[in-house]
Amino acid sequence: MTAQTFYEVLVGELSLHSAEPGTGFRLLLDSARRTRDPMLFQRATEVALQARAPDAALEAVRAWKETLPDSHEARRLELQILIALGRLSETPEPLKVELADTPLPERPALMNIFASTYARASDKKLAAAMLEQGMADQLKDPKTAAPAWAAVGRVRLAAGDEAGALEAARQGYQADPKADGPALLALDLTEAGTDQADALLQQYLSGKDASINVRGAYARTLAQAGRYDDASRQLVALTEQYPEQAEAWLLLGTLQAQARKANEAEASIQRYLALSAKMPDGPPRSRGEAQAYFVLSQLAERRKDYAAALGWLDKVDSPDDVSTTLLRRAALLARQGKLDQARAAIAELPDDTAEQQRQKFQAGVQLLREAGKYQEAYDMLARASAAAPQDPDLIYDQAMVAEKLDRMDDMERLLRKLIAMDPKNHNAYNALGYSLADRNIRLDEARTLIVKAVQLSPDDPFIADSLGWVEFRLGNNAEAIRILEAAYKKQPDPEIAAHFGEVLWSSGQRDRAMTVWKAALAVDSNNETLRETLKRLRVKP
Repeated sequence: MTAQTFYEVLVGELSLHSAEPGTGFRLLLDSARRTRDPMLFQRATEVALQARAPDAALEAVRAWKETLPDSHEARRLELQILIALGRLSETPEPLKVELADTPLPERPALMNIFASTYARASDKKLAAAMLEQGMADQLKDPKTAAPAWAAVGRVRLAAGDEAGALEAARQGYQADPKADGPALLALDLTEAGTDQADALLQQYLSGKDASINVRGAYARTLAQAGRYDDASRQLVALTEQYPEQAEAWLLLGTLQAQARKANEAEASIQRYLALSAKMPDGPPRSRGEAQAYFVLSQLAERRKDYAAALGWLDKVDSPDDVSTTLLRRAALLARQGKLDQARAAIAELPDDTAEQQRQKFQAGVQLLREAGKYQEAYDMLARASAAAPQDPDLIYDQAMVAEKLDRMDDMERLLRKLIAMDPKNHNAYNALGYSLADRNIRLDEARTLIVKAVQLSPDDPFIADSLGWVEFRLGNNAEAIRILEAAYKKQPDPEIAAHFGEVLWSSGQRDRAMTVWKAALAVDSNNETLRETLKRLRVKP
């Protein structure tokens, strides 16, 4: 810096701190013009933006571009400011120039950046049209058509034009069937409910060159939607294609454990831990390993190997998972009848915030339920609910404990109170409807309640189980089998197995019923509903 430049910059910065941003901006911009210094142009632009003066920022960035026409930073900032100002019709030409002047390998990433920027414009339909116009050359070039169409499609989707976004995904896929941009767009469209997009996505995934990003994202989407079998299939394909991808093994093992596939789950988790050992130390590794140890602990618990289950918990070394570890340790101790030790573990939970206090209270209630001390749990919940009468979780939990005490009138009163408070609480409708169906009373009302729960949560296999059970109680065995078979396939839970098996047994399909029950017993031989069903039917699998 010359003395003059130093003086101008110093005075300009002092002006900013003296609540004279206009003077400071002008001094900085004049110095930038005279010195042709890109850092000063950038600072002048920042000052204008911080002062919420977008027109001044545009002036600075255009002066920067005029002085240093090869500056990528100036051109990109100009586009962002124009979009923010809503001057979208001025953006196609500078966008076209910037893309043409960007090295080919860097263009896909830049297109994604601009797609995100255009998608934030107030007039998203115009933004999509201007982006497409600015990318005209890239859309025609076979080397860039796929990412360009994906970028256009994302802005169309942001504008609510799902048909246009689907067409963009198709155009991008045709330009390059191996590109992941159009496939990721198709995944977003699938999540948005565009059925035709799934066919395009499946076509991409059927190829052996499907990217790890797309398959992994699709697997996570399927898992979040409760489609665990489909998610597992994608993860199996991913681990076959990329056997060194640690995260895929962890997610696969977690889903296999949820599906009660113990041997497969343990193998997948152990494979993850072997790969994780090669990763650098840090939060991602410690969190992933904590998840792996939780899964292994859960698998050992199901085998009733409580010592091993506690041993896996001892390996958790993630600061973010201290509370989860204590909660799981307490539950394991309670299942062994060591209630005092379990309570001591709960006492170690932090309670500095309202959320932590709530978690600690819920853990204490759960311990009492695990130990069969239902009256003590009910009283504890009743006191808390009296202090917070509008808390839906407390009301629901109290109702579930009332059922264990065979206080069905209290249960119904509490659930109806919850439904009145929250007419969209699917758990309340389901619990009340199932309670009536299980007691074989007021079956039409039970079905109405459960159908409402299905409408509110159509993908929940446990609510589907309730619907199948009430259909059975109503004598609709064929419909009950259809519903329960789908629910069991989606979630092979012992309680669903108990109901599915009983309907098969009552329908004369006794061999199938025995197969279902044996599989469920192998998963959890102590499940209360399953054991009661077999005892009542006098069946010994």
